Amino acid sequence: MKKYSKQVYIAVLTILSCCLLLDYVPGAEIAGSWVTPPVALFLGLAFALTFGQAYPKFNKKASKYLLQYSVVGLGFGMNLQASLQSGKEGMAFTVISVVGTMLIGWFIGRKLMKVDRNTSYLISSGTAICGGSAIAAVGPVVKAKDAEMSVALGTIFILNAIALFIFPAIGHALGMTQQDFGTWAAIAIHDTSSVVGAGQAYGEEALQIATTIKLTRALWIIPLALVSSVIFKSKGQRISIPWFIFFFVLAMVFNTYILEPSATGQAIGHFVNGIARKSLTVTLFFIGASLSLDVLKTVGVKPLIQGILLWIVISLSTLAYIYCF
Repeated sequence: MKKYSKQVYIAVLTILSCCLLLDYVPGAEIAGSWVTPPVALFLGLAFALTFGQAYPKFNKKASKYLLQYSVVGLGFGMNLQASLQSGKEGMAFTVISVVGTMLIGWFIGRKLMKVDRNTSYLISSGTAICGGSAIAAVGPVVKAKDAEMSVALGTIFILNAIALFIFPAIGHALGMTQQDFGTWAAIAIHDTSSVVGAGQAYGEEALQIATTIKLTRALWIIPLALVSSVIFKSKGQRISIPWFIFFFVLAMVFNTYILEPSATGQAIGHFVNGIARKSLTVTLFFIGASLSLDVLKTVGVKPLIQGILLWIVISLSTLAYIYCF
């Protein structure tokens, strides 16, 4: 099967891309309507588990940069004032949830599951802020080994993939509003890609709220890395700053004050935003195709249990906050 993996990979990616582009062909839109973020992720996962990783380095780079470009593109379809207003409540809960997740993660990982210090800390960081990006930023600061990074990333990756499928279903089952679901997804789902994908699957308002809160939350990478350097007594380590978040804000500003006032500008913003949504769908295929049986084997039981328990705690506490306040 591995013999044909690259050919199958190219074929699936080509079909996926062509179906997404059918949206711009009059009368053919329905033919590509089946390609949604969860479907793209599922196709990537199915390919990786069946054929293995065809282009691991390409998948990693493509998913990283295409996600950033997609998020910036989403800003061209969002109004700055409306987004800040709708995401204001979720931002207020961010401080409590980040600190609380780190403390609870330490207790579950170190005291209950006896996971090694670095791995436990990285899993907590990924859950508290923004998944793989937080782990990649904090890892060098705590001087984590490659094996510890792999286990933490694998744990977050698995839970992140599951979230994209189950969160919209749970949201509909609970009858959550667009605003409530957007807030919940932004805080309880690990990685930006699945947060945006879940928000997009739930609705337009949920997408805007989830994206705004999640990217605001991602800025906590900087203070977390600084605090980590003090805790782990490491100096001179470079901190990875998610610069694309600032470009996302600039895109919203440009859309709000330059594009939205005119019909032509609105059309341009709508087009860029549409391309960004499609590229995000392709990004999720790349992310899914990055998983492999080797990743599943590497993770192990204890780190996965820590990740699951911490995920359940943050998900339920966020729901309690949303419904009580």
